[in-house]
Amino acid sequence: MNEISWFICLGCGALWLGLQILWVAGLPRQLRRGEVEHADKGTQKAFMLFWFDQYAWIGISLSLIGIIFIIYGGL
Repeated sequence: MNEISWFICLGCGALWLGLQILWVAGLPRQLRRGEVEHADKGTQKAFMLFWFDQYAWIGISLSLIGIIFIIYGGL
């Protein structure tokens, strides 16, 4: 396989994983409209909200990287 095919394969994998993460975690609270959920500092709920936001940002990043790799491999 040449180098371009690897970009397409890796891009599809990153896009698939990123979309799965977004399906589970949803959008991060920073990108949601309207009322967002808050919790008191230092509580278990605040900890979980923080990590769901981080998980969602990882999903967005992987999806964007996957799209960029697919486009680069296709050109």
